[in-house]
Amino acid sequence: MKEILSIVKIGGNVIENADELDQFLLNFSQLEGPKILVHGGGKLATKLASRLGIESQLANGRRITDAKSLEIITMVYGGLSNKNIVAKLQALDTNALGLSGADGNAIQAHKRPVKNIDFGFVGDIDGINSKLLDTLLQAGITPVFCAISHDGKGQLLNTNADTIASEIAIGMSSIYDTTLYYCFEKKGVLMDVEDGESVIQYINTKTYSDLLEKEVIADGMLPKMENCFHALQNNVGKVCIGDISMLQPNAKLFTTLTL
Repeated sequence: MKEILSIVKIGGNVIENADELDQFLLNFSQLEGPKILVHGGGKLATKLASRLGIESQLANGRRITDAKSLEIITMVYGGLSNKNIVAKLQALDTNALGLSGADGNAIQAHKRPVKNIDFGFVGDIDGINSKLLDTLLQAGITPVFCAISHDGKGQLLNTNADTIASEIAIGMSSIYDTTLYYCFEKKGVLMDVEDGESVIQYINTKTYSDLLEKEVIADGMLPKMENCFHALQNNVGKVCIGDISMLQPNAKLFTTLTL
């Protein structure tokens, strides 16, 4: 029987709130068994870019990453956000190691081809170095990934953190029984976006199709759900979506997705 591995992705709104972040990291540190953390930091990057007079560009809700934006993202994601999280986890007796996809060739990607929009230095993932991650986990080290990959030719690439978490869960599923957690500011997938308590607790493929048809799931939740079902269709055992309380042993109100 495979050991359970928890892969947790933390959203930018949690990172922005110091108290929420501290509580999340406490909950994460208390998760039993091996675990991997993935984080973004888009709002912080946008703020720093603004302070430096660099305008952030978005298309279809996704960041366009030019050379200057990539510098900001690398500083914020790979530096400030990542090392702050790692230091806080060390204080909680979780031996964390901050990584980008370039470190140890952990996440290799290619620059997104230009179709209707040129997203710039944005990466689509080709593969995960599962052997490296397993070596770290077996040594009692908790990898903490920022949302940066590389192309194997010296180029860093801004890469969606939800997708990184999904691809890590898929890549590690041959070694572990993987559970993927998307932790953000809502309590789960909501039936009514105006009602924060209207959590849909269980979603399978059929339910998902019905919710799409009724347009209950729309806008920013769509790409997240696509990542969820992509993971489930590629040997990930379970995906959960909820707020920071989801990681507590007695948590009840969050969304669980299965095939």
